[in-house]
Amino acid sequence: MSILVDETKKVIVQGITGREGMARTKLMQRYGTRVVAGCTPGKGGQEVLGVPVYDTIREAIEQSEGIDVSVIFVPAPLVKHAAMESIAAGIKLLVIVPDRVPIYDVLEIAATARDKGARFVGPNTLGLLSPGKAVFGMMGGSAASAKDWFLPGRVGVSSRSGGITSSIAYYLSRAGVGLSTIVHAGGDAIVGMDHPAIMEEFEADPETDAVVMFGEIGSSQEERVADLIETGKFTKPLVAYIGGKGAQSGTRFSHAGAIIEGGRGTHEGKVKRLREVGATVVDNFGDIPDAMKSLVRPMETAKIRIDK
Repeated sequence: MSILVDETKKVIVQGITGREGMARTKLMQRYGTRVVAGCTPGKGGQEVLGVPVYDTIREAIEQSEGIDVSVIFVPAPLVKHAAMESIAAGIKLLVIVPDRVPIYDVLEIAATARDKGARFVGPNTLGLLSPGKAVFGMMGGSAASAKDWFLPGRVGVSSRSGGITSSIAYYLSRAGVGLSTIVHAGGDAIVGMDHPAIMEEFEADPETDAVVMFGEIGSSQEERVADLIETGKFTKPLVAYIGGKGAQSGTRFSHAGAIIEGGRGTHEGKVKRLREVGATVVDNFGDIPDAMKSLVRPMETAKIRIDK
């Protein structure tokens, strides 16, 4: 089983006729994702990689007999319109890949999504992947690498860094620890599904036994995960690594969402809080696979091709 993403979900790609939309549609198709439609206003009637393109989301839904997920590859200033159109049409999960989406646009998307019972991952996300099932977005870079690198199994991954998301999944798989779902929550200050929301999904998944979380300084996401553990709302083993140990107050670290201000969101505070509630927090990134192997039984060691 997996959370949010699997081979049964029908996907529309907004911005499919653009360079990124076209390239990532090819990745998703080759991995096994059911891309049933694309949407680019003014380009209706075309086909991209065998996928029909429509002018509007509603037209696409009618012709496709329903769509479960929208993956958005449009310029940042157009993201709000694209997301609002999908939510208004009844799509319940959006994956917002672009970065530099205006923060007030994200706030409006979040408010509308809450009102309509929809959810979104991102913005500024590589997306999410369930090994051997499907990928929404651009996780893995190519279908061949995603298939070679990520071993199916029972450990979830949630991360605030795109590159680190793939790295964690790769090193766990190489160590024989299979993965249920890999989620890049997104690196912006405000995202749709943050660490706590993702942990709640993993908690409800009967085929996820444990989770790895890559956290960073800034925001209170990791502290709120600790709150979930403390209140019994997340009960599965958690291995965490918090980036940004050397950053000083007021310093931006890697992402727009990783900033320490007013004593909140510090590395020390996050580590202390997670350890207080029983999470396994490693000091070195390379210790993640061994820490997880001490908590769950590894599968047969993955045979992963390393391209030269």
